Amino acid sequence: MAKAFAYYPGCSLHATAREYDVSTRAVFSALGMDVKEIEGWVCCGASSAHSTDHLLALVLPAHELQAASEMERPVLVPCAMCYSRLKLTLLELERPGKKEEVGKALGKPLGKMPAVLHPMEALREEEIPVKRPLGGLKVACYYGCLLARPQGVVPGEDLENPQGMDRIMARLGAQPVPWPFKNECCGASMFLAKKDLLLRLSRRIVFQAQEAGAEALVVGCPMCHFNLDLAQRGTEHPLPVLYLTQAVGLALGLPPSDLMLKRHFISPLPVLKGKGIWPG
Repeated sequence: MAKAFAYYPGCSLHATAREYDVSTRAVFSALGMDVKEIEGWVCCGASSAHSTDHLLALVLPAHELQAASEMERPVLVPCAMCYSRLKLTLLELERPGKKEEVGKALGKPLGKMPAVLHPMEALREEEIPVKRPLGGLKVACYYGCLLARPQGVVPGEDLENPQGMDRIMARLGAQPVPWPFKNECCGASMFLAKKDLLLRLSRRIVFQAQEAGAEALVVGCPMCHFNLDLAQRGTEHPLPVLYLTQAVGLALGLPPSDLMLKRHFISPLPVLKGKGIWPG
């Protein structure tokens, strides 16, 4: 029986991270998995609701969780920030009386809550038929602050040295490099308030990846991608940044229209062509 997911794209994947949305849908379709977008989804509140109104920060993700519950499907959440909010809401709803409180504020009782999965988790054990091996491309997998934190949120991942994306990339024919900045903060949503700080943090991550010998970064978060990609504009030796689903799509042999690689500030095409992964 084909796997089926309720799909929560979140705000970024319908706007600045359109290529992440398109490549995620294409990869899961190519693997025979049914992804159906939640009708009438709303913002989950990331990245500000939890610091201003605790109840609202639970009600917003609970809206999507209840919708997926009614679809009787686990929720697939590509954005690491949205993923974190939904996972943490699941934990909060286990506290005595919290499910009733949030359901009352939402205006409907909450049913059995669904599982919440990031593409990294959904693909971690999935058989991926590689049609275009990644040619030993040296990649630094970047998890940021939220894909493996807080402790125990992502089952099976080491808090300080997560391996989920590394293992997927190795199966695709890439060569993940060991490096110490997998979980360092890129500056997240500080672009408007502290742009200089954000650029400094993001460039430090890129520099460490290059020092480790990486030819590309691989990420699973639209905010991290934006920061790491943007921070390199105008630099002499930039490092391309791929979404996990774009890398998987490359290995699956998906067409350019499903990967949208030309949307990035730093084009990955020269590196991919140099490795024979992309037509010259």
